[in-house]
Amino acid sequence: MSVTVTETLTAADRCDRCGAQAYLRVTLNSGGELLFCGHHGKAHSDKLSQVALKIQDETSKLA
Repeated sequence: MSVTVTETLTAADRCDRCGAQAYLRVTLNSGGELLFCGHHGKAHSDKLSQVALKIQDETSKLA
């Protein structure tokens, strides 16, 4: 059995779009990875869900 370990996002993880703290890690079907702040993750959620293999969403930390 294979276990996937996902690291928690930290303040050092920055949004690839604007440089703010990242709260979403998107693993792409193509094998790449993108990080997004809550704002950009929400703004691009439709497109991301089409190309993502996995989305790690930690926006609950914002509440």
